[in-house]
Amino acid sequence: MFNKILLASDGSEFAVRATEEAIEIAKCNPKTVIHVVYVSEDSKSDVLQNWNTLGVQEQRKQLVRPSVEKIENADIKYEIEFLHGEPGPSIVKHANENNFDLVVVGSRGRNRFQELVLGSVSHKVAKRANCAVMIIK
Repeated sequence: MFNKILLASDGSEFAVRATEEAIEIAKCNPKTVIHVVYVSEDSKSDVLQNWNTLGVQEQRKQLVRPSVEKIENADIKYEIEFLHGEPGPSIVKHANENNFDLVVVGSRGRNRFQELVLGSVSHKVAKRANCAVMIIK
């Protein structure tokens, strides 16, 4: 049974699909908690566009809102966690250090150009996580 699910969310359509699958898995066990994780790279553009910290935090909350609303509507326990760094390695590190049973991630994210150049986040997570990984297309 999966008691602790890490759901990577970035507001993309693939993240919403991943949310739907995580919910279906969580419904099988009332003890399951979904940890919605958003990774920001804290680029200079974030700071320049949102000169105050509250603006940046609000923007991040809006990106995970579609996932959170679906989880709330399904009456599943959840937590929201914001990480900093490169998405793939940050998700892997968080999953491995916190003993997650499952990582659910979309096959593509919001920035497709970076995926072409650097490799996909889902591929990095699947190769390096110490738990089951479900990649949703």
